[in-house]
Amino acid sequence: MEIEAARMIGAGLATIGMLGAGLGVGNVWSNYFAAIARNPSAKEDIGATIWIGFAVTEAIAIFALLVALLVLFG
Repeated sequence: MEIEAARMIGAGLATIGMLGAGLGVGNVWSNYFAAIARNPSAKEDIGATIWIGFAVTEAIAIFALLVALLVLFG
């Protein structure tokens, strides 16, 4: 009984990383749109970099989800 409760608490704590990743993705895209609004001609220069930043930030959410699932079902 106590082990099951500890698993649930651990899985819940592991999902906090997903909250941070969600905030990070929002920050990445908001700064991208702000940069394009200031200088529309730089869209192609910023375009490749934004996808790398998005992918790295989203990878953190996937890792947090993986850890939560491992704690829950492992």
